[in-house]
Amino acid sequence: MKLNDIYSGNYNAAEWEAKGYELPKYDIKAVREKTAKEPTWVHFGGGNIFRAFPAAILNDALNTGKYDRGVIVAETFDFEVIDKAYTPYNNLSLLVSLQSDGNIEKKVIASVTEALKADPQFDDWNRLVEIFRNPSLQMISFTITEKGYTYNEADLQAPLPSPLGGKTCEGPKFAMGKVTALLYERYKAGKLPLTIQSMDNCSHNGGRVKAGVLAYAERWVNTGLVPANFAEYLRDKTKVTFPWSMIDKITPRPHEKVKELLAKDGFEDNNYIETEKHTFTAPFVNAEEVQYLVIEDDYTNGRPPLDLGGALYTTRETVDKVETMKVTTCLNPLHTAMSIYGCMLGYTLISAEMKDDDLRAFIQKIGYMEAMPVVVDPGVLNPYEFIGAVINRRLPNPFMPDAPQRIAMDTSQKLPIRFGETLKKYIARGLDKSNLVLIPLTLAGYARYLKGIKDDGTPFDCSPDPMQAELQAIVAPLEIGKPDQDWSPLKQLYSRRDVFGLDLYEAGLGEQIEGMVKELYAGEGAVRKTLHKYVKMR
Repeated sequence: MKLNDIYSGNYNAAEWEAKGYELPKYDIKAVREKTAKEPTWVHFGGGNIFRAFPAAILNDALNTGKYDRGVIVAETFDFEVIDKAYTPYNNLSLLVSLQSDGNIEKKVIASVTEALKADPQFDDWNRLVEIFRNPSLQMISFTITEKGYTYNEADLQAPLPSPLGGKTCEGPKFAMGKVTALLYERYKAGKLPLTIQSMDNCSHNGGRVKAGVLAYAERWVNTGLVPANFAEYLRDKTKVTFPWSMIDKITPRPHEKVKELLAKDGFEDNNYIETEKHTFTAPFVNAEEVQYLVIEDDYTNGRPPLDLGGALYTTRETVDKVETMKVTTCLNPLHTAMSIYGCMLGYTLISAEMKDDDLRAFIQKIGYMEAMPVVVDPGVLNPYEFIGAVINRRLPNPFMPDAPQRIAMDTSQKLPIRFGETLKKYIARGLDKSNLVLIPLTLAGYARYLKGIKDDGTPFDCSPDPMQAELQAIVAPLEIGKPDQDWSPLKQLYSRRDVFGLDLYEAGLGEQIEGMVKELYAGEGAVRKTLHKYVKMR
């Protein structure tokens, strides 16, 4: 059983389906032919999240028979991904959905019609220029991670690449510069309309793309490389738009257990791939079952019907509400709370933490009882159902090798958003702060976490954080197991607006948190004892 058998048509469909594989219901080659002539969507970033989510929901849309165009993927960073994960398999892949009950679902994804290296040194650049000049192109999108939108002064000064490219052709090295060069080709083809859509997991992501593209365009205008009205074209909302989106789906590295299960089926394309740039992938992609893609519906030239595959189209205001719901109340704060305490209690897997009655009740009550009063229901996703999926399906998933140590990275940068915003809303709305017990306990736990000592008295390494040394110096005088000591460092810590988003003493929570910290510092076993006490109290 090989992916290329599906492409060639030389396979026994009954055998695949009997082993639980969902096969494409459309004519793969017909879709490719149609897309080659009239492309509608180019996606930048050929990583696992793209194959597991945007490409997969387009595959679902194609399976309905109501659409006939695929997606062209362009890789801007790690070109080996094209050579090793796409070309050998005729751009097909296998999506393995990891269920919280330990089962898996398997689906062959054939919606990717071309896989190109997005750099002028390759012949693929000529094909990208051709696609960008085609009036049929509706959307370009990205999953290149938040750092993919960065650029520097040297790259802004790079020459504009020749439309024909070539091995000696120079040009921008950063993704935003390459994309802007291609947009210039679309401008020259008649100022054709296009939507530029980020699908990366960062707030107000459309603004990140717009800022990057305009930085290059404006520099090129100022240096005379392009006409002044190229930048005007990019700002014309009737021609070019930069919608926001909220995406949420976990796609870990290829899992050994998944590889073993596929091998038992007789599926042969289950080798691991690691590139020289340390991209980890495979012909299959394993991902959690739960997923969300909420997109601002602001397109200038039509769009692929991703809603047929489950995407939600809505307004920018609603996208922002969904993002706020996820980041400040219904998911990210729960992650941070359990990571702080998970590290102190010696856990190394989030899924294992969810079997701990205290920790499970801890985050469940934070979400439903303390965060929910300030949630603004976005309308398209129910906050109660969202938290329910997090607690009952996402976090307990045994296939998800996520660790509290990873989530605890950069905690000082996360606390102002994940908890500070909720506290500010309590104050602004005049809500009863006596309702707050477990959020203060989370913040109290941070002062204990910074000591780098587990509840059993053994040391652990705090996760990397840009403020780690500074904050650990504040709590350094505090000793575990010493009740009568100078607790004044806590005042210094919990008045830090840059760490918590507000002065917790001015918010009326400082003394409450101090009392909890003293309990957590009481000695070995105090973390468990204090956690259990307040979870039961709440």
